[in-house]
Amino acid sequence: MELFATLQVIWWLLLGVLLIGLAVMVGMDMGVGTILRYVGRSDIERRVALNVIGPHWDGNQVWFILGGGAVFAAFPLIYATAFSGFYVVMLLLLWSMIVRPLGFEYRSKIADPAWRNVWDWSLFVSGAVPMVVFGAAFGNLFLGVPFHFEWNLTSFYTGSFLALLNPFAILCGLLSLALSVCMGAVTVMNGAEGALHQRARRLATWAPWVAVVLFAVGGVWVHALPGYQITQGPGAGIPQTPLQQTVALAPGAWQALFAAHPLLWLVPILGFAGMLGLSLAARAGRSHLAWWLGALAWIGVIGTAGVSLFPFLLPSSSDPSVSLTVWNSSSSQLTLLWMLGFAVVFVPLILWYTSWAFWVMRGKVKAEQIAHDEHAY
Repeated sequence: MELFATLQVIWWLLLGVLLIGLAVMVGMDMGVGTILRYVGRSDIERRVALNVIGPHWDGNQVWFILGGGAVFAAFPLIYATAFSGFYVVMLLLLWSMIVRPLGFEYRSKIADPAWRNVWDWSLFVSGAVPMVVFGAAFGNLFLGVPFHFEWNLTSFYTGSFLALLNPFAILCGLLSLALSVCMGAVTVMNGAEGALHQRARRLATWAPWVAVVLFAVGGVWVHALPGYQITQGPGAGIPQTPLQQTVALAPGAWQALFAAHPLLWLVPILGFAGMLGLSLAARAGRSHLAWWLGALAWIGVIGTAGVSLFPFLLPSSSDPSVSLTVWNSSSSQLTLLWMLGFAVVFVPLILWYTSWAFWVMRGKVKAEQIAHDEHAY
């Protein structure tokens, strides 16, 4: 059973890697859409901003597929419970993701200000909304999700869409949006020149401070929340269901791992360091360094959430004892082992290809090139 527990932890870590990849790569594109109307004051400036991410935005969607596929295969009970319970949220994300490529493809096809204005707003909404939902999802995990299981493991979600938009979840959503804006701003800095570059630089200088405040407030808030704690159960590496454990709410339980292993405090410190470093690098005009520091900030933020919640993946507020954990919601040992083999091959391949694509298509986007290119966004 030691191998089984090791595989479960490995896939918990890989799930974190995929979420970080999604936040960094997709969040970068979403951030450009969110700030498009601020950094781009003219039509040609907005076209330049869109063409900065033009070669990459659709390829970055692979992180959505990887994340969803990993949850489906490695933690099927999480997939079944969350995707059915959050049906309205999933539809909201789906529609926003449908509108987004339409904005890219159709915005510049007609040279009409009203037409392009509509698509600019659609890119703003389809960039901001998914990132707010992404952060709010993490926030609701700390509060618990209202679901329970029947004797045959049929899940029932008893909450509402509006209940998911509680104050703490909104704070987490705004933190996610702030980090996305940071990544979008430094991305525009990397690929644009002139006034567009300068406006993105100013935004990348002060937006990280908003993220710092939200991350700090969120940390204090989590400290005041009662956490979940397994008091009785089969333990790690033993095939089990959520009906075989007892979970209790305990003050400070979300900080239990930090208290037991003080070195883990380096994870939130990385988050703060990334945010502050991004601001300083942007102020100095070092946009490429700022981008990597933004990625470090995402690693710190998502890593902090993962460490705090471990081993919980989907806590239940209706019946804490049926909360889904790394131990009771994973696939079999054989499935996890086969998947690990594929992940060892394909994840590095995706990282290599993504890096290669960014290297080949590096450089500045020129306004005069965009104006005379009928295939440009």
